[in-house]
Amino acid sequence: MKVMVIGGGGREHAIVKKLRENREIDELYVLPGNGGMAREATCVPIGATDLPAIAAFAREKAIDYAVVTPDDPLVLGAVDLLEGQGVPCFGPNKAAAILEGSKAFAKDFMARHHIPTAAYRTFTDPEAALEYVKDCSLPTVIKADGLALGKGVVIAETRQDAEAAVRAAMCEGKFGRSGETVVIEEFLTGPEVSVLAFTDGKTLVPMVSSMDHKRALDGDKGLNTGGMGTVAPNPFYTEAVARQCMEEIFLPTIRGMAAEGRPFKGCLYFGLMLTEKGPKVIEYNCRFGDPETQVVLALLESDLFTVMQAVTEERLSEAEVRFADGAAACVILASQGYPLAYEKGFEISMTEAVRPHLLFAGAKEKDGKLYTSGGRVLGVVARGKDLREALSLAYERVEQVHFENEFYRRDIGKRALEA
Repeated sequence: MKVMVIGGGGREHAIVKKLRENREIDELYVLPGNGGMAREATCVPIGATDLPAIAAFAREKAIDYAVVTPDDPLVLGAVDLLEGQGVPCFGPNKAAAILEGSKAFAKDFMARHHIPTAAYRTFTDPEAALEYVKDCSLPTVIKADGLALGKGVVIAETRQDAEAAVRAAMCEGKFGRSGETVVIEEFLTGPEVSVLAFTDGKTLVPMVSSMDHKRALDGDKGLNTGGMGTVAPNPFYTEAVARQCMEEIFLPTIRGMAAEGRPFKGCLYFGLMLTEKGPKVIEYNCRFGDPETQVVLALLESDLFTVMQAVTEERLSEAEVRFADGAAACVILASQGYPLAYEKGFEISMTEAVRPHLLFAGAKEKDGKLYTSGGRVLGVVARGKDLREALSLAYERVEQVHFENEFYRRDIGKRALEA
């Protein structure tokens, strides 16, 4: 079979590695991919949002199956386009991807289906939003409605911060059209949990839980990033919490989307906060998370391609989805200055022994060597019998990778170990 994966980061590298385990796949392409994953798949220099070029490539190569992973092409309708020309896909269509594509839709959807989430207000008028933040409770959370590369959420501690966030999104166009509407919501507290789930629109199978580390610096300090590391499973996500989430959040979401004529097929990401009043949804993502995928798929024992096909063909209830015992950890190596300005083009050196445990995100290949080309350069992954062993092994492997200007957090998993 000929399979193509849309995307080019560490998440896609993790997916490509798992797909490589299936012997039915003869040719594996990744669009655009990056230099670090060129050993596992053929990288094709077509951007993830260049839908006409993606569709043309699928026709030219007679692609049998496509995995669409980033949010932008999903929200733009990549799955609709490819399936319209006869290519089966893993990923939600445009109508279902709105669950991530519009935070206002997601919040209203949860209200309609009584799914627990933070109290909120939606604004399309900047003056009304500015008036609201004059006396709302603090801290408050201000979210651009549309996709904003993970940077459209501000936790405002002061009135000035809240007003500045509203003005940036609604008046100054910081996020383009994504910020024309904003959602202002209650600030929740408690442990955060990420749960990815396979779903074919009728059946939902949660994957192992994980814990992301968003802040750039140790001690959860510094700016928010796309994620500086992850561990799985998340110790705060107990069996009792999992049962509650299934009954109150996961199944109502799938049933609600189906009832509204938007059946969701693919990977649905639940960003949860375990509050004193029970688990609540912080956000939905319509795809695999990054870097959660790096640890979740490290523990997946079932064949990923077989599960994906079962999702596409709406027979997930028949598929085996099995995860290993133990734990996994991922430490992200980033370029100094990320998530703001950073230099790139530095050679990446590593031992050959550690290479199989690296998932590349911001790397390019030139003359047989790898160079940094992004803020998050790569993830170092390890499995262990427990979290302590997985983390110890991950940090041992970190020492076997070097590039100028690198930095990483030295406390990934600390909260999980303390729990």
